[in-house]
Amino acid sequence: MSALARYFAMQGKVVCGYDRTQTPLTLELEGEGIDIHYVDEVNLIPREFRNNTEGTLIVYTPAVPKNHNELRFFQENGFTIAKRAEALGVIASAKKTLAVAGTHGKTTTSTLLAHLLTTSKVGCDAFLGGISKNFNSNLVISNSENLVVEADEFDRSFLSLHPDLAIITSVDADHLDIYGDHNEVIEAYEAFSSQIKQNGTLILKIGIGLIPLLSKSVKVYTYSLREKADYYLTNIEIRDGFYHFNLNTPKGVINDLILGVPGLYNVENAVAASAAALLQGVSEDELRLGLGLFTGVIRRFDVRYRGEKVVYIDDYAHHPEELRAAIISVMEMYPGRKVAGIFQPHLFTRTRDFMYEFAESLDILDKLYLLDIYPAREEPIPGITSNSILNLMKSADKRIYSKEELINSLKVDDLDVLVSMGAGDIDKLVPEIVKILTVRES
Repeated sequence: MSALARYFAMQGKVVCGYDRTQTPLTLELEGEGIDIHYVDEVNLIPREFRNNTEGTLIVYTPAVPKNHNELRFFQENGFTIAKRAEALGVIASAKKTLAVAGTHGKTTTSTLLAHLLTTSKVGCDAFLGGISKNFNSNLVISNSENLVVEADEFDRSFLSLHPDLAIITSVDADHLDIYGDHNEVIEAYEAFSSQIKQNGTLILKIGIGLIPLLSKSVKVYTYSLREKADYYLTNIEIRDGFYHFNLNTPKGVINDLILGVPGLYNVENAVAASAAALLQGVSEDELRLGLGLFTGVIRRFDVRYRGEKVVYIDDYAHHPEELRAAIISVMEMYPGRKVAGIFQPHLFTRTRDFMYEFAESLDILDKLYLLDIYPAREEPIPGITSNSILNLMKSADKRIYSKEELINSLKVDDLDVLVSMGAGDIDKLVPEIVKILTVRES
C-alpha cells in the first residue's frame, strides 16, 4: 500500500490515507507530503476527497475489516473503489511484468531481482513487499519498460496480474481463513500460472508439488538450492560470514559467486532471482557484482546487532516453514552456539491451523520467548491462544511473556544468539532490544 501511495504521489496526485497504527513507514510517507490519519473516523477524511466522488480513487487492502467506517462510507456513496492488487494490475498492464509469487521467499526474491536488474544495463521499476536496504524504499521508479512486482496470494490478489515472467517459490498451505484447505491454495497458484502471457516464462522451484496450467508457448525453467535443475548451486560454503557458491545454468557454470546477505534460504532465493536476471539479459559480470552488493530487506534475516558476545537477528517469519528455515539458517551461520528465539504468532486462524507445526519448528530453538497472538484483522477464537503452541512443545526452556516481561528478561538473561520472528507489531520492540544489547556489552 505504501508503494502505491508513493507511486501516485510521484504522478502528481494528491494522496491521503488511513492506517491502524503510526509506524516509521507512515511517518516517512507523511514527510513526503501524504496526509495520514490513524483513527477510523469519516470526518477525518480530508474534505477534498470526501466531497469529490468523480475525481477520487479509493484503494484498499483486504486486510481492512468489512465493518471499517471509512471504507463503508466510500462504498455507500458511489466512489470508485479498487483493491490494492487491482490498482497494481492496472499499472503492471502497461509494462513488461516480472512477478514473484510464493507463500515464502517472494519479498527477498523480488527485491533481489529488482536490485540485479537496476545494477545492470537492463534496469527496472519495482513494487516490493518490504523495504529494500539498497533502495531504502519499497518503490523503484526509473521509467523502465520492466516492472518487478511481488505477487501476493492473500485474498487471491495475484490473479490481478498477467506477467511476462513469473517465479513461484513455494505453495505451502497458508491463509486458510481465505482458502479453506491446501488444495485451494494450489488451485490458486495454478490459476496464476495460467495467466502468464503468450511466449512468457515460468521459473519454478523444483519439487513444490505444483503442476502449472500453461500455454504451450510458455517456457518453463526449474531451480533449486542443491538438487539438479535448470538452475542450481554447487560448492556452497561459508567464508568470512558470507555464502560462496557456483551457479549451474543451462549455458554453463558461473563460479565463485558471493551473496551479500546471510541466511541459507536467502541463497535459495538468489538462485531464482539470478535465473530471472540472466534470462532478462543480465551478464555474468553484472550478476556477480549485483549479488555481492545486495544488502537485503528490512526484517528478512536482518542482522540488527553483532557484538563481542551476542548476535541479534530480526526476521518476518510467521509461518511454520518460515520459522524452521530462519532458525536452521541461524544455526548454520553460528554453529555450536545457543540460539534463543522470540516469536509473536500472527492471527488466531493461522495459530489454530498450524499449532502443531509451530510447536515442531520452535522446538528447534534452545530457548523460546513466546508472545501473545497478534490479532491483526481478526477477532479472538475461543480456546486459541499462544498456550495452544506452548503446550504442544517438547522443549523445557519455553515460556509465554508479556512485552514488558520480555524486555526485563533480556536485560539479565544469558544470551548468545537471539532471533526475533513474527509479522505483527514485534518490530516495534527491535530498537529497544538493540539498545539493551548495546548497553549490556558496553
